[in-house]
Amino acid sequence: MSLPIRTEAQLRQRQERGQLTVRAAAEFRNLVEKTSLEEAYAHTDVVVAADACFTDQASLHVGLGPTDPPIRLRAAQLAGVSASCGHGSTDFMLPMGGGLAEPARHGGAQVLGALLAGASVPLSALGDGTVLHPRRELHTELSLERIAAGRLLLHRGISENGVVATSSAEGLTASPYGPLLGPFTSGLFSCGGAGSIGLTMPGLSLLGPGSPVLVGGAVGWVVGSGSGHNPKVKRQSSGHALSPGCVAALSVDLHDLLPQWVRPCFFEGHGSGLLVAIAAPVPLINESVARQAATGNNALEAPVLDLAIPRRLKPSLGTARYSDLLAGELQIKGRPISCAPSHSPKMAAAIGQELITRIASGHFPLSLPLQPLNPRPTLVALEA
Repeated sequence: MSLPIRTEAQLRQRQERGQLTVRAAAEFRNLVEKTSLEEAYAHTDVVVAADACFTDQASLHVGLGPTDPPIRLRAAQLAGVSASCGHGSTDFMLPMGGGLAEPARHGGAQVLGALLAGASVPLSALGDGTVLHPRRELHTELSLERIAAGRLLLHRGISENGVVATSSAEGLTASPYGPLLGPFTSGLFSCGGAGSIGLTMPGLSLLGPGSPVLVGGAVGWVVGSGSGHNPKVKRQSSGHALSPGCVAALSVDLHDLLPQWVRPCFFEGHGSGLLVAIAAPVPLINESVARQAATGNNALEAPVLDLAIPRRLKPSLGTARYSDLLAGELQIKGRPISCAPSHSPKMAAAIGQELITRIASGHFPLSLPLQPLNPRPTLVALEA
């Protein structure tokens, strides 16, 4: 069997004519099971994959308008959260993580959540006091309307695969996925399996700098390779990664974000973070792409790691099939333990449906990458 190749121009033409057939990844897999890959390919142009994962590897870049007299920011706090200055006279960067030492469980993610909810937050800033920028202090309130420009940068916006986090330690172990009960009593898995972006599109092969994705309800863009990008991981014969693998960094306009798709959170012992819903189109351009998108949860695996060990390389406890993880089943050394998702399948499914609607109606751009993600890994150990 050799399926016909489709071009970007053909897909765009079908979209313009209102003839594009777009399906959720799960629907496409079901169609393949009921009929055949050839039949499903003939009746599907684009598959939509989606994630809704927790992250603290993100930052909000804010650009304010000029003040009178002018100020060049030296230090700033937004709602009590320290921001990084020096990026321009009135520009600053607010980290989405942190807040661990705050009794109010308050970090950059909570500030972003307040802004998206329509609240005003206090800004306190100090200036350098130069000849051209003589102002030394600034105290005001900021809302979305008063912010001139802003962008949310997700340093690990899309990961190819996830991990299953467990703990060999007694009691609770804090982690970026949530609390882990040990020794080996509970597990949390960070990826949704089949239907996630990275496991529908191995190697993130159809994403590159400038590729459009739906981020938090807004059209965002792939910036390039993200933090921890590692395309040279071990893979299954199908091409699917056996560990987090490739990573894409994403950027999206602050003023276009919708609060139902971007939610602040706080993990005890770890700090603030965001739950962000993301969806991406997977154009079925050839047989290889279609076959990979049709791979089910019983054929996909995630690494099981012991996060209780505070070392760069966590002890590996083997792998687990996503079909077992989604059923709440996990075995470690022959011992069954309960497991749960450290992500939101409901949010992922909802934003996937949103993207299907936008693509089918012509309100979301379809494009293949001009160039792929950089093959150079960004997961480079720092020895000191």
